[in-house]
Amino acid sequence: MEGGNSPHVQLQQIPLATAAVSVQPHTDSFSYKENLIGALLAIFGHLVISIALNLQKYSHIRLAGSKDPRAYFKTKTWWCGLFLLVLGELGVFSSYAFAPLSLIVPLSAVSIIASAIIGIIFIKEKWKPKEFLRRYVLSFVGCGLAIVGTYLLITFGPNSHEKMTGENITRHLVSWPFLLYMLVEIIIFCLLLYFYKEKNANYVVIILLLVALLGSMTVVTVKAVAGMIVVSIRGNLQLNYPIFYIMLVCMIATAVFQATFLAQASQLYDSSQIASIGYILSTTVAITAGATFYLDFTGEDVLHICMFALGCLIAFLGVFLITRNRKKSVPFEPYISMDAMPGMQNMHDKGIAVQPDLKASFSYGALENNDNTPEIYTPATLPIVQEQHGSRGVSAPPYRVLEHSKKE
Repeated sequence: MEGGNSPHVQLQQIPLATAAVSVQPHTDSFSYKENLIGALLAIFGHLVISIALNLQKYSHIRLAGSKDPRAYFKTKTWWCGLFLLVLGELGVFSSYAFAPLSLIVPLSAVSIIASAIIGIIFIKEKWKPKEFLRRYVLSFVGCGLAIVGTYLLITFGPNSHEKMTGENITRHLVSWPFLLYMLVEIIIFCLLLYFYKEKNANYVVIILLLVALLGSMTVVTVKAVAGMIVVSIRGNLQLNYPIFYIMLVCMIATAVFQATFLAQASQLYDSSQIASIGYILSTTVAITAGATFYLDFTGEDVLHICMFALGCLIAFLGVFLITRNRKKSVPFEPYISMDAMPGMQNMHDKGIAVQPDLKASFSYGALENNDNTPEIYTPATLPIVQEQHGSRGVSAPPYRVLEHSKKE
């Protein structure tokens, strides 16, 4: 009897052992290790992307300031920037496979911090210490706050991990919280698109909200695609599931439309304004999408959630201060040719252009010799050869005066 009962006892212990093995990879130490790997990959990727974009910008500026007839894509600097850009994007892409989405998305502030530091280091102008400190004090404070916020994000980030298999992604995709979230997001997106296209509401918040809504779907699909690729590399093939290709197509489509709206915003508004508002809106919407689809904050205590939210707010404030201190682009004042106006006589007989007045506006002052006007507001003297009008004793004006007869 004892010999017959022993195999039965052993069979009952086998499922318990396998269950323990399946839970082992998701213990806290392993989860924090994966969080650290994902965070380091994201930070590395954003740093490399920032360096790559500045290298390509340097290549364009260098060609524009020289007589080199080569195109930008024929320079080594531009290709080096492109290689680093691809490397950085791969680092950010792979980070989604290790850490939760809500942890990776706010770390894009690293690229803004790096761009601010690179801009200060490689600045061309020479400033006195007091002027330099007064000019860049907001950038230094913003970088410090963004670094503190990044530290809080990594320390108190969500610790939920799940294997990105086809079954798990499909189950999340048809869950009622995500379906309800998608319904609300589609309604908001359609309303914003209607006001933007039909009512010509070209406000920066509306355009960047469209970008943020599309970006939330982009990061959700990126995490699914990257996670399934990593699981396939580890030996459990996931590329034969149709959900993988559905997520891949959605990732590409949302990224393309997101870039389109972002390009339209860059034509209407300053880049620093787009960077700060876009970062805040995109991070908020993406964290909401990650918490709904992947249930990132399930099982987290209130303290960790509050500290994570505090880290987001500090990072938002830091990015706002960094971008607020950047120089705003001065709009180009068009040159108005008087010859193009019908009915006007030619005022460029000697090839000298009429200069605008010293007021900060687009208006051009009339050519009148007002002696009562203060010198600071008088138009600049034009070096035009004076003509003799009347007797020699009468002083001629320092420019040509076009007199019209009374009959005209």
